This record gives sequence, C-alpha cells and structure tokens, in this order.
Amino acid sequence: MSKLEEAREIFSKDLYATRVSGAVIEEVGENYSKCSMRLKDEHRNAYGGIMGGCIYTLADFAFAVASNFDKERLTVSLTGQASFLSMSKGSVLYAETKLIKEGRNNCFYEVMITDDLGKDIAVVYFTGAHLDRPM
Repeated sequence: MSKLEEAREIFSKDLYATRVSGAVIEEVGENYSKCSMRLKDEHRNAYGGIMGGCIYTLADFAFAVASNFDKERLTVSLTGQASFLSMSKGSVLYAETKLIKEGRNNCFYEVMITDDLGKDIAVVYFTGAHLDRPM
C-alpha cells in the first residue's frame, strides 16, 4: 500500500471532511499534504459564493493530515486564523500545507487555499498541540 493510499484509509474515518464535505487527499509527505474539494451546490451560500465554513473545513483537514500522518504523537489544533482573499469562480478548491515551525509541544502551519483557476482564495494559519498519547 502506498503512503497516499494509507493516508486516505486512515483519514477516511474523518466522516465530516470526507463524506459530508467531499475532501480528498491528493498528496502526502513529511509535514505536508495537498487536499481537494470538488465544489457542489451544497457548498454555496445564499449569494452563490462558497461558504467560509467549507473553505475552513478543507484547510483544517489538510492541517490534520500533514500534522498527524506518519507521526508517533497525535496533534490537535489549538487555534486557526483564516483570511479570505478572493471569491472562487472555479469548481475545485485545493489546500496545500506548509510547516512553519515544529516544536517539542507545538507546531505552526500555513494552509494556502487556491482554486482550479489558479486564484488564491484563502490562507489559514494553525497552531497545533502535540499530545503525549500515541496515535
């Protein structure tokens, strides 16, 4: 089983992100993930834009994959700061993670949300806490 298949199997248990919202892991690596979400009518608000909660869910899922896959300790988010940059006119959102700093007890990630048209949609910064209990 490849690392990507293994990550998809593990995180398929995140039912809200994967089944309800439609998040998919596209790539996985050390402290890294790229996830996608194909946009549907259910993701839209009353004005036709993508709900901020959908964008944040995708970012949170990408953070969870990057900070937990292939790790000995569980990491949970302490804070998440989202800045919404543009409205998407595309049909797919992508979330790509970047580790900013890995500490003994905490970690810091940036998650960039773009769409299939190449537009920057949002950036989300996460502070994670490493728990002592094993995965």
